[in-house]
Amino acid sequence: MTRTASIERTTAETSVRVRLDLDGSGQASVTTGIGFFDHLLVLMARHSLLDLEVNARGDLHVDEHHTVEDVGLVLGRALDAALGDRAGIRRYGDVRLPMDEALALCALDLGGRGYAEVRPRPDPIAGGSVWLELLPHFVETLAREGRFAVHLEVREARSTHHLVEGAVKAVARAMRFAVEPDPRLAGGSPSTKETLA
Repeated sequence: MTRTASIERTTAETSVRVRLDLDGSGQASVTTGIGFFDHLLVLMARHSLLDLEVNARGDLHVDEHHTVEDVGLVLGRALDAALGDRAGIRRYGDVRLPMDEALALCALDLGGRGYAEVRPRPDPIAGGSVWLELLPHFVETLAREGRFAVHLEVREARSTHHLVEGAVKAVARAMRFAVEPDPRLAGGSPSTKETLA
């Protein structure tokens, strides 16, 4: 059984195409027009061992928000499609990941219900790096569309770069474990309900 998906979405603000292979080796081909976002998506592929292709064009003359949000939306839908009925997967993943002074903690559940708790939550009025606002929004959109619950916290970060990069690596590492087939389940459901769909 192949666990792959290709999803496209076009609006007046963005055009996004994502191809995802859950059983890849961490290969990535990413073009969004946003250098740091490309870097984060490549990290996500490498640390999750998912093969990922992302081609996005957006209204970057306005700002990065629509492109980041819509990539999260399409990537989440691709993840959901590639997981299918989610039978036989480990379902849960968690990690503690250091990024120099920052410590990223992530726990996720591919149980079919979208929810995201991301900390720290920046005060958008106070300003600062745009990624302090975009990262939580990206994770929330990804979780909603991918139908998984995620709790993500980064502690002690003194660098926005370390906070955001550590967070993405932690989500990817937790995802890597959660999507893996569990040989002891032998294709059965990882839920007493007998379904995650």
